[in-house]
Amino acid sequence: MTKYIVVSGGVISGIGKGVIASSTGLLLKTTGLKVTAIKIDPYMNIDAGTMAPTEHGEVYVLNDGGEVDLDLGNYERYLDVTLSRDNNITTGKIYREVIEKERRGDYLGKTVQIVPHVTNAIQDWIERVSKIPVDETGEAPDVCIIELGGTIGDIESAPFVEALRQFQFRVGHANFALIHVSLVLDMHGEQKTKPTQTTVGALRGLGLLPDLIACRLPAASPLLPSTKEKISMFCHVGQDQVVGVHDVSSVYHVPLLLKSQGIIGFLQRRLEILPSHISKSSSLKGEQLGARWQELTRRQERLFDEVSIVLVGKYTALKDSYMSVIKALEHSAFRCQRKLKLQWVESSYLENESKETDPAKYHEAWSAVVGAGGILVPGGFGLRGTEGMMLAIKWAREQKVPFLGICLGFQLAVVEWCRNVLDLKDANSAEFDTETGATPHPVVIFMPEISRTHLGGTMRLGLRPTVFEEGSENWSVARKLYGGKEKIWERHRHRYEINPEYVEQIEKSGLSFVGKNEEGNRMQVMELKDHIFFVGLQAHPELCTRPLNPSPPFLGFVAAAAGVSTLKEQLKIQLETFKPPHPESAMVSEDQIRSDFHDFMTTGGIDDAFHILLYTLWINAHLINDFD
Repeated sequence: MTKYIVVSGGVISGIGKGVIASSTGLLLKTTGLKVTAIKIDPYMNIDAGTMAPTEHGEVYVLNDGGEVDLDLGNYERYLDVTLSRDNNITTGKIYREVIEKERRGDYLGKTVQIVPHVTNAIQDWIERVSKIPVDETGEAPDVCIIELGGTIGDIESAPFVEALRQFQFRVGHANFALIHVSLVLDMHGEQKTKPTQTTVGALRGLGLLPDLIACRLPAASPLLPSTKEKISMFCHVGQDQVVGVHDVSSVYHVPLLLKSQGIIGFLQRRLEILPSHISKSSSLKGEQLGARWQELTRRQERLFDEVSIVLVGKYTALKDSYMSVIKALEHSAFRCQRKLKLQWVESSYLENESKETDPAKYHEAWSAVVGAGGILVPGGFGLRGTEGMMLAIKWAREQKVPFLGICLGFQLAVVEWCRNVLDLKDANSAEFDTETGATPHPVVIFMPEISRTHLGGTMRLGLRPTVFEEGSENWSVARKLYGGKEKIWERHRHRYEINPEYVEQIEKSGLSFVGKNEEGNRMQVMELKDHIFFVGLQAHPELCTRPLNPSPPFLGFVAAAAGVSTLKEQLKIQLETFKPPHPESAMVSEDQIRSDFHDFMTTGGIDDAFHILLYTLWINAHLINDFD
């Protein structure tokens, strides 16, 4: 029987439920258990795809193309698993499913209500998804971590809270545990427990009793024994059921912090998880994972040499917009044994207009770029700030500063090259010149099969293959970072691509597209030969980074920023040890991806309007690609 651990939050949002949920899963995985995770987001959106990064943080993309909450990135990174779009539940998804059933008459004329129809749909969804294999074993998980988004007491989360209240009886007491994350404030040296008492009271009033109370302290001071005793008394839990999570030097220390407070033993007793039921090979594998994680955190504390990276982006006001990018840089810095010094530059401040409107910000931004050890331009949408990004790219190219461009950064690097090397002064992306014929040189164009009317779920999404050009194994740094393999897989999320009509001209001038799609008509990896590191990818490799297996392009970028000798060392390691983070079953051809989607749509649900829309989009894409 699958064990379920729910992680809820109180007092404020953004309290750290995702890190605590991921850390709990990691600790259970170190005992040899197989762990999966589900994130519940109580918003009406079908998924996170149409949300602005500044609204909800990064849109995280999964292998199957699901656009989901950034917390699923935490789960994949900590647990080293591969999740699907169904691991992210939203109110929109649940209501859509219930309404589809009502339209088909599945409820046999009953009045459709929140209870029992919506709450049953939530429970059925959780039970179904919790059984899906997510790791290399191909076996059903032993434990499912469920993070309930939002804050207890929110109106929109009420159906999910009620569903989880019912769910504890469906699966049984020994298979259901609840961790409630609350805030403990330090007021002039006194740790205040009243917010925690209030939120636990609200939780109990809704029919859910916390098994563990994780007290989040936004300070470096740990939870005092007297505070723990007080919370235990007024929240009706034992003192061993209260754990403190204070600020630590890195979130990678949180699992060890929880472990030191006995959380593993408590959950094993509470959920009746017997070590004798775990195979010796699984136990050994778990021990090795725990040892590697401990070594990772120990090494991190001994790092003194810095590597300076400047991120030139357009959503820098909310750092969560680039969550996976930050993690990929951190993981790479760990491997290179460097302390990451990350500076944020709002790209619009690099533009000439800012020199007049805000000279202080202009000079500050350029000071950071000029002093950078490496310059990173990540993904994004829209015109704002793109001229500043291209100025930073030009500096990196001409001054031989290591550069990495991701998605939009990759496209802008090509535009910058066309403008300043090929002397195509009006070169631009069709994304920015929306009027027909606005630029005589559209070197980046709208992908022909993409919908111009429906934004959600209609981009080129998910895990796609890239084939390296023949002969690139002799010189391409990007290919060596992937172990010298001929074909690689990374996750995509874009509507625009390099115009094939300009590829021959660009490559003749010295900028190489070393990686393309299987048909050879889509440019996916760009590299400049006579540069220490000047690489761009159409995909988002940051989405597949792992603490113990960093994203190859980010690893090469950080290593180059640390110095030539570090880059050479990491290239040697990658050629000998690189292993893709994806399951073998996911690394298939584009033809297989299209075939699988076609089979799903024609056998799994073509009877509703949403699926008809998706199927139509797929058919259009298939026909247009055939004409290409």
